Amino acid sequence: MSRAFVFPGQGAQTIGMGRDLAAAYPQARAVFDEVDAALGEKLSALIWEGEQDELTLTQNAQPALMATSMAAMRALEAEGVDVTAADFVAGHSLGEYSALAAAGALSVGDAARLLRTRGQAMQAAVPVGVGAMAALLGLDFDTARAVAEEAAQGEICQAANDNDPGQVVVSGHKAAVERAVEIAKGRGAKRAVMLPVSAPFHCALMAPAAEAMSEALAGVDIAAPKVPVVANVVAEAVSDPDRIRALLVEQVTGAVRWRESVQWMDAQGVAEIWEIGAGKALSGMVRRIARHIECRAVGTPEDVKAAVESLTS
Repeated sequence: MSRAFVFPGQGAQTIGMGRDLAAAYPQARAVFDEVDAALGEKLSALIWEGEQDELTLTQNAQPALMATSMAAMRALEAEGVDVTAADFVAGHSLGEYSALAAAGALSVGDAARLLRTRGQAMQAAVPVGVGAMAALLGLDFDTARAVAEEAAQGEICQAANDNDPGQVVVSGHKAAVERAVEIAKGRGAKRAVMLPVSAPFHCALMAPAAEAMSEALAGVDIAAPKVPVVANVVAEAVSDPDRIRALLVEQVTGAVRWRESVQWMDAQGVAEIWEIGAGKALSGMVRRIARHIECRAVGTPEDVKAAVESLTS
């Protein structure tokens, strides 16, 4: 059976995530130690015992979610299942860094440092209150994109996340995004809601962050991944390190083409997707995109055991 491993993005973070994995598997614990060392701080203490508001800060959530995903991956490896049990890996936004680390293209330490830089740069790119994001529910992508274009009126308003057939997130200047919410309601959206985010991700306003990531990525070794990575901005598999580096820069301002990425994997014969790390948000999206694909969440020691057993049964 063709299989893909996918890795969650921002929004999946919860206090305590990965703690049971670290307690059950020394290899998982070592991931959190490696991230702590790379960042020069005890991010693990924040993840397991801190305040949700602090964990949700972009600069903390991004490396924390990667650490939790990689802890689950190391637990799988300890049970004899490595990344080559998948035909493809993919991640939602920051999850692409987790996918690259899982596939051996990035070290865990480099992924942590890059995501800290990415989080700080994305937050710093736009003053608080200037940008916003909103979820448009019940509209297809083409309609949502047209809504964003109509709402722009000389400002930035773009379709930023094409998550599934009925969920598109728009991003840009706050006033333009607010206009998009009202226009979407008039176009038949089931719901159109402003999102509680700290910056307008994946739109042209993130250009300063893309420059910062270009500089940061230039100094990092990227190896050819052990399995192809389905990249957000092109919605197809890539393996060339130089192309991966360029697409990670483009990803900062580009749309997350998750719906198309899942459709591409479906077309390649992927019949099973494992969501590795915190939460089950991607599994929900996958079911709405391609109902016939079987989804499995792998975020606890029990999940790891069940996933391994599914391969041998």
